[in-house]
Amino acid sequence: MGIDVTELDRHADEDEWDRYVERGRHTNPFYRAAALELQAEDTGTTPHLLAGFKGQEVAGLFPIFEYRKGPIVGAFSPAPYSWSVYLGPTMVNVEKLKQRKADRRTRQFVEGCLEWVETELSPHYTKFVAAEFDDVRPFTWNDYEVTPGYTYVVDLEGSEEELLNRFSSDARSNVRNASEADYVVAEGDGDDVERIVDQVRARYENQDRPFQLSTAFARRMYETLPEGAIRPYTCRVDGEFVGGILVVESDTTRYRWQGGVKPDADVDLSINDLLDWHVMRDGLRDGLERYDLVGAGVPSINRYKAKFNPRLETHYTITSGAFGLDVLIDQYRKVR
Repeated sequence: MGIDVTELDRHADEDEWDRYVERGRHTNPFYRAAALELQAEDTGTTPHLLAGFKGQEVAGLFPIFEYRKGPIVGAFSPAPYSWSVYLGPTMVNVEKLKQRKADRRTRQFVEGCLEWVETELSPHYTKFVAAEFDDVRPFTWNDYEVTPGYTYVVDLEGSEEELLNRFSSDARSNVRNASEADYVVAEGDGDDVERIVDQVRARYENQDRPFQLSTAFARRMYETLPEGAIRPYTCRVDGEFVGGILVVESDTTRYRWQGGVKPDADVDLSINDLLDWHVMRDGLRDGLERYDLVGAGVPSINRYKAKFNPRLETHYTITSGAFGLDVLIDQYRKVR
């Protein structure tokens, strides 16, 4: 028996899709049906919820975003320039399979999804990002171009003291020497989501870099997803907001989605060290396994992230089709 790939109805089958998302070990809140709808609305795309089944058992999920502009058709996951946390394909219920069966199931699922994309969309350009999906061989076997990317992940294990002791000496000192009388790090609310995104936007604008994540989109994600899926951590000094990090949380992992930029406040505190420490410490207390720092491809930023002694993990960008169409799509997004 092979894997049957079908498209679930994005409205009628929303609850069914979310149940499958909750079963996946390598899914996150951005896979949920309501989150996919918000991402599609924000990017001018149409979401397609592909699910693979072995009999009645779900085997994999692959949200696809269809982009159309004039004669151009694109297939993406995540949506083009959406600033999403990881999407792409994900397998379900394969952890206990022997390698031979896992390989076969993964190949059948991926090839079934690619066949659906070609048959139903016939895209000129395709771009997927496979983050927590290790076996990208089926894409290469089907003539897709696969390019590695990188992220840092901190394992949340041991005691709080053991976690802190794994940091670099300066990071440890910044945390231990900061008087709790001088600052407050806590989870905020929807207004703080906006403060964090606005601070990131200002930082990008000061560096003449594009930033396409809208404040309204981030707040709607916070208000739409289940409680705790997005956690706005803020740092305040004398009651004033000085910095923050938007954390996305799955059953096993916290993701450093947005924030943590260099603050403007002139204070004698390492604000981002304190923010990241509180995010990790609270995740450890809640029984989570990992803190994904979301990215390890920019040397200047890597120096900061590496101070927490993370592991380097690989993800993959998978593309096919006409070179240059991604640039046109990027220009369209900027105009919107």
